[in-house]
Amino acid sequence: MPKASELKKGMIVDIDGSPHIVKQLEAKSPSSRGAATLYKVRFNNLTTGQKLDSSFKGEDILKEADCMRVSVQYSYLDGDIYYFMDVEDYTQYGLSAGQIEEQIPYLVEQQEDIIALIVDGHLAAIELPQSVNLEVIETPPAVTGSSATNRTKTAQLSTGLEIQVPEYLAPGETVKVNTNTGKFMSRA
Repeated sequence: MPKASELKKGMIVDIDGSPHIVKQLEAKSPSSRGAATLYKVRFNNLTTGQKLDSSFKGEDILKEADCMRVSVQYSYLDGDIYYFMDVEDYTQYGLSAGQIEEQIPYLVEQQEDIIALIVDGHLAAIELPQSVNLEVIETPPAVTGSSATNRTKTAQLSTGLEIQVPEYLAPGETVKVNTNTGKFMSRA
């Protein structure tokens, strides 16, 4: 059972008997002495899709939702449905684009190391790895003679995601991107 201070984006907790996934998390430290840090959390109900905003103190305990964690591979997109396959028993699961809209820019076909959260036999959500490798498709050329500064430029990646990358990168190179922040980490 996690405390409110241990919550992370993507965790699933049980609120009033239904599973909710943590979408946004914000810690607010009050200025008065002895006051507890407050955690403002936005949840999405995994069964109805409704949003729920709640505030907790750091020591508040939440109940973990009863769900299975299964390793899956992203298979393909069919219309508006993204399909994932269980790597052990080859079961197919589908999620609509609206359910995973924030994670779509980090999905590449045949990508493994994705964790599926299964509630009552249905795919409720996915957890991406900490980082993914994506190819740089388009970026302006580097300006010569300006290597003394740590400048960045915009690059479009293979999934359509646009991020800031160091100026020395060129199209065709592969970069490692943090899936939580959406920022460049390193060359892959």
